[in-house]
Amino acid sequence: MTDKNAELFERAQRVIPGGVNSPVRAFRAVGGTPRFISRAQGPYIFDAAGQRYIDYIGSWGPMILGHGHPAVLEAVQKAATEGFSFGAPTEREIELAEEIISLVPSIEQVRLVSSGTEAAMSAIRLARGATGRPMLIKFEGCYHGHADALLVKGGSGMATFGHPTSAGVPPEVVQHTLVLEYNNLEQLEEAFALHGDQLACVMLEPIAGNMNFVRAQVPFVRRLRELCTQHGALLAFDEVMTGFRVALGGAQSLYAQLIPGFAPDISVFGKVIGGGMPLAAFGASREVMSLLAPLGPVYQAGTLSGNPVATACGLATLREIRKPGFFDQLSATTASLVQGLDAAAQKAGVPMVFDHQGGMFGFFFASELPQHYNAVLATDKERFNRFFHAMLDRGVYLAPALYEAGFVSAAHTTDDIAATVSAAAEALALG
Repeated sequence: MTDKNAELFERAQRVIPGGVNSPVRAFRAVGGTPRFISRAQGPYIFDAAGQRYIDYIGSWGPMILGHGHPAVLEAVQKAATEGFSFGAPTEREIELAEEIISLVPSIEQVRLVSSGTEAAMSAIRLARGATGRPMLIKFEGCYHGHADALLVKGGSGMATFGHPTSAGVPPEVVQHTLVLEYNNLEQLEEAFALHGDQLACVMLEPIAGNMNFVRAQVPFVRRLRELCTQHGALLAFDEVMTGFRVALGGAQSLYAQLIPGFAPDISVFGKVIGGGMPLAAFGASREVMSLLAPLGPVYQAGTLSGNPVATACGLATLREIRKPGFFDQLSATTASLVQGLDAAAQKAGVPMVFDHQGGMFGFFFASELPQHYNAVLATDKERFNRFFHAMLDRGVYLAPALYEAGFVSAAHTTDDIAATVSAAAEALALG
């Protein structure tokens, strides 16, 4: 903790609820004082006291190129000189949409919005409009933004309806939201058997990044696709976190390699496609997307949708990451980090498990990888908290909660990885 950070946090709490504008930033899960960031460059962030950290949050995923990439900076600066916002169409919106569609074969049209929450909320409205059905399935531990219908988690019973997990959300708003255990085939079968003809969509994070890092198993995804097709429900992949982060075509491209003919019906993107600016999107077939206003009866709008500065940032980012070899190198860097951390944990005799894909990784203080939310809750939270602070003290900035994934950028060097592994070895030796 530095005096400057503590001073800012005290000041912030007087004018901002909890002193932060997004809850996890408050360090409530790990304790201590949040760091107030003053600037960033490459793989590093610098706090208000001038302390440098190797950054594995990357603005929660968008900064896949690192901070301040020259091509992205140039594009944003040029766009800013031309105008911040017009409330009218621009050519760059078309270019970004074309870029996204060219990388994701499952979508034929895309609508740009300003946040992942907005994109997920709109995708569900679109699914309900397309099917004429009210119900949706989500999975416990998956986060799809803070729209009312999605702020619900499951209980211990099978195929039971959830209850709101936020004050201000009336029970009737989530009465059509069915919450199942992630990777539980039995619950999935039962839910479709009971409610299949009322289901508009199933919303899934293919790699759940708000459980730290938990993959949807291939048999689970395969059966989910079969059941949605059989019952006429739409399968929505929430790739706000995984899109263009775990692979160039998103997580869905990985499942398509393992499940012949696989594709979701609706895809939701954010984070990387904005390059750090507020930008997200949802896309589907031309037939489904034609139901959106102004063509169809499903209304969705936004004053800042397709913002010209944000689209410049996102477009420059996508054009960089699609260059040959980019994801091979990013994946290798992430693998190097995870292998080094694993070796450090084994040497220290600390039970610790890891998973990673592309530029995204996760770890748990446990003996085996969790497959669902309750298993994540059973991992060693206190040990994580001690590890987090020991790493922070050594200049490594990890997510301040065990439920959050980590992110590697193309700017992380072999020296950064080595320094991180060295810090981890010291931190793990402390117990």
